[in-house]
Amino acid sequence: MTPSNNAAFLTAKATPLKIQSAPYTPPGENEIVVKNAAVAINPYDYIVQEAPGLVVSWAKMPIVLGTDIAGQVVEIGKGVKRFKVGDRVVAYSAAMTKKANRSCEGGFQEYTVVRTNLASIIPQSMPYESAAVLPLGLGTAAGALFQKDLLALPLPTTSPTPTGKAVLVWGGSTSLGCNAIQLARAAGCEVITTASPKNHAYLKELGAAEVFDYKSPTVVKDIISAFKTRDCAGALAIGRGSSKACIDIIAGCKGNKCVVQATLDFPDFPKGALAFPGFLVGMVGAIGSVYIQTKLKGVTAKFVNGGDLIATEVGKAIYEDYLPAALEQNAFIPSPKPHVVGHGLEHLQEAMNMSKKGVSATKLVVTL
Repeated sequence: MTPSNNAAFLTAKATPLKIQSAPYTPPGENEIVVKNAAVAINPYDYIVQEAPGLVVSWAKMPIVLGTDIAGQVVEIGKGVKRFKVGDRVVAYSAAMTKKANRSCEGGFQEYTVVRTNLASIIPQSMPYESAAVLPLGLGTAAGALFQKDLLALPLPTTSPTPTGKAVLVWGGSTSLGCNAIQLARAAGCEVITTASPKNHAYLKELGAAEVFDYKSPTVVKDIISAFKTRDCAGALAIGRGSSKACIDIIAGCKGNKCVVQATLDFPDFPKGALAFPGFLVGMVGAIGSVYIQTKLKGVTAKFVNGGDLIATEVGKAIYEDYLPAALEQNAFIPSPKPHVVGHGLEHLQEAMNMSKKGVSATKLVVTL
């Protein structure tokens, strides 16, 4: 018997999500269907809600938003070998990527079709709401750090070989930053990062070697000094003002003169709009490019598209080769910590409204 499904649809620009019945879509080849137990909210969701024509111009209403899900496998498609019915998984739901563009792959519903190269088994002891914070932040961080046309670090392992290099992550307390710190450490690199002082201890627990106050008037100079004894492997810029700061720092360091930008440095975006790991998923996707490249002060600046894992070798490297073992061994900690807004699809709009106001060192989650 085919399960009944409900989804929170965006039916028109700048309108609240509407909960209504949705088709249950069986999995295709190399796909699974996940019954969602928890979904996480990203600022990307409310940006799509307010400006779908700009961010996902290819999508036709009604659409189902949501990229971060965790739940149980209820059906497997042809060719699937890594998963079986009953497995507990975390997954990136790819509905909003141009390559997918199907509402059945959206996260804001009871049953989501997932591509197996974007899903990982999670330990029995891990709560679904903790796992759900991962996908978009993890995927965007992985793209920035490991794609061959970006920082091209060694792929992560649970027993990394030290490279003797250090990565700068500006905006370490964001979802993207928390994931980037851990992935860079799993690639054998040290991490120098920034955050407000209240989050310094937490980021060191995640593996950061040094944490600087991004509001300090001497922060650029101080980080350049920290790199004097280190070979720079490049930088990841997250948040308002991050790109200029990273370019200034990398220009003064030895090593890889590349800054990967996950956000746009426009000062008039709503608070929180620039401090999340998927803004360029939409913005770069709308332009139809994997990245945009510029050169300033001898530094190459590129934009990362978090949705690229759907079609690159990095997706498999993270979700199949690294994450299952890393989670089982507690070598990778789902970060930032979840804040459960409520239970049920009806709480998704509330969570999106909260996300729009901005959060720090936490991620909003709705359980189902």
